[in-house]
Amino acid sequence: MYVGVTADALARVSRHREGTGSRHVADFGKTRLVYVEHHDDIRQAIAREKLVKKWRREWKFALIEAGNPDWDDLWDQWFGSGAAEE
Repeated sequence: MYVGVTADALARVSRHREGTGSRHVADFGKTRLVYVEHHDDIRQAIAREKLVKKWRREWKFALIEAGNPDWDDLWDQWFGSGAAEE
């Protein structure tokens, strides 16, 4: 599981899917986007990221499953099927 914050989600997720986003993602092949939160203020986003990173694994799973019970890859839903080519 990877938790991160970015001002450019399309670029960040694209890099993760290509295996260049972070060492953890590259090492463990974490390429599916299964949960996203939008925050208008980057400070709020960073605070939320820090909070969620401290959570127990089970709590993170429950958060994901509340909105995405099948752990579907949300890439197309969020960015469209042609996003990688842009």
